[in-house]
Amino acid sequence: MPLLIEPVLPSGTFRDAGQPCLIVDERLVLRPWCAEDTEAVEAAFACPAIQRWHVRRIDGEDEARTWIDGWDRRWTAETDASWAVVDARDDRAVGQVGLRTISLFEASAQLSYWVLPSVRGAGIASGAVAALTRWAFETAGLNRLSLLHSTANAASCRVADKAGYGLEGTLRSSMLHADGWHDVHVHARLRTDSAPSPAGSAAEAERRRSPH
Repeated sequence: MPLLIEPVLPSGTFRDAGQPCLIVDERLVLRPWCAEDTEAVEAAFACPAIQRWHVRRIDGEDEARTWIDGWDRRWTAETDASWAVVDARDDRAVGQVGLRTISLFEASAQLSYWVLPSVRGAGIASGAVAALTRWAFETAGLNRLSLLHSTANAASCRVADKAGYGLEGTLRSSMLHADGWHDVHVHARLRTDSAPSPAGSAAEAERRRSPH
């Protein structure tokens, strides 16, 4: 049965281009994962907070290496992509940001991210999301990026807000975690949306003004 529309992006949009390194700022860079990152991956998935929201753990160096190696295959298959967020001074991985469920047909993807406990609170996640968003829209040509998280995950909501991902709605009982079903916030940005101001979104500014 023939389609009435063509895919927005052609096959090979990701596969035929090498996965790039992206500059976040003077302190952070996004780059493809490598074998030297196994310790950071093990530390991340040993963190109870990351386990809670990403519902998995990694047991040992071999599993961490398998997790890393899988990203090359996913890039080639054009289904998912992941970057290590690294400290530019020593190339040390401190987090992850990526694209999930990439659809070339609809030029869309979902954002994913985590940051190691030792460096949280420094704006690393929102900076990484902003850098990947710019590349996804301006270079890869995606039209829509979404960001989903449990309504109980207030930290992820702040990251989405700061990166300019507006709240579109709530999916009831849509995400299964170890403690049961969670309602889910849906945030999104379109390529045509204005980038957030350096000070953050209006919603964030309003929270800062509020005495509560």
